[in-house]
Amino acid sequence: MAHKCNAVCDESVVRNLVSKRHPNLAEKFDRFLLESYIEDNRMVKWCPSTPHCGNAIRVEDDEFCEVECSCGLQFCFSCLSEAHSPCSCMMWELWTKKCQDESETVNWITVHTKPCPQCHKPVEKNGGCNLVSCICGQAFCWLCGGATGRDHTWSTIAGHSCGRYKEDQAKKTERAKRDLYRYMHYLNRYKAHTDSFKLESKLKETILEKISISEERESILRDFSWVTNGLNRLFRSRRVLSYSYPFAFYMFGEEIFVDEMTNKEREIKQHLFEDQQQQLEANVEKLSKILEEPFDQYSDDKVTEMRMQIINLTVITDTLCKKMYECIESDLLGSLQCNTHNIAPYKSKGIEKASELAVCWNSKPSTTEKCVASDSGTSGKRDRPFGFGSSEDSGCPSQRRPKKETYGGVFFDISMPADVLHRN
Repeated sequence: MAHKCNAVCDESVVRNLVSKRHPNLAEKFDRFLLESYIEDNRMVKWCPSTPHCGNAIRVEDDEFCEVECSCGLQFCFSCLSEAHSPCSCMMWELWTKKCQDESETVNWITVHTKPCPQCHKPVEKNGGCNLVSCICGQAFCWLCGGATGRDHTWSTIAGHSCGRYKEDQAKKTERAKRDLYRYMHYLNRYKAHTDSFKLESKLKETILEKISISEERESILRDFSWVTNGLNRLFRSRRVLSYSYPFAFYMFGEEIFVDEMTNKEREIKQHLFEDQQQQLEANVEKLSKILEEPFDQYSDDKVTEMRMQIINLTVITDTLCKKMYECIESDLLGSLQCNTHNIAPYKSKGIEKASELAVCWNSKPSTTEKCVASDSGTSGKRDRPFGFGSSEDSGCPSQRRPKKETYGGVFFDISMPADVLHRN
């Protein structure tokens, strides 16, 4: 470009000038331009799949949502971790870190062991006598931790007395024990529902086989969509239930909201939430139990009765999930002064799926826009076509990274208006 030249050299001009002599350089420019657009736009993010599928997701309204990429990965659009609502992103980050690090191991050691006064290694008591011997050879009193000799009886240790109460040490041990038991309560239930979700996912193949057998029989019931609808509702409700325990751990603990609520307010809100959580848990277990029944061996009357039970439980669990989210958004998180905790809204149809639409691009602003449908059946990679898509009820489109070949001698122009991009 000449000195003091005021001409605007936009993307289409660069492509036309560079592609004639250096087509590879034009391709690299096009790829970098697209990647820069996605990385600088908070409403467009790459799918965090490993290995990378090459897709990017764009949302229209709220970045606090959960989406499903065309590669099948479900993730939180805000923090790019696994879908974790009703947990906020901060709660889920703290929970995963707490489950991965050694903080709870330290708590267990504090509760169940005492340090040797000589080598300071933790020693666990395995007998009834309060005179404990470390592997280094040092004997000490289990009650106070003080070094002693080895002469003792069933009631006393020779030359040693520790009847005085030490308040600080007792409070420290009691608090560590309480925190450990509280963490284990929520962790065990979170893992139990997560394991149930994995086992119930394998139930889908069995149920499809039962449906196939039932359809082949001469029966008054021909439509078994109520079974698959109940199974999908079970998956969604079980996922909500499992992530509700990490939410409750931080919502009613002292790690985040210690100054946001009084003890009385915390107790009232905890009882309100746990009542809804227990109702949801009871109905989810009922739905899981009924779906496992061998309905392909039942009579028509019993299948009809089972059909009504599953339909009713499907509606009930969906309603309870909605009420739990309303309680979290309005009564729990909505009453707090800090607005740093946002959760993805509840969707009865499940996590929103991104779908691909037609791709529109041009090489010159004056030419007629050209639209070519992107191939949604292939697995996306870095050199796949870049496409826009939209889910009918979600507005979560998917995008693909640019393909190495050009279509008809033109490239996709990301500077085109949004109405052109959405035009089919």
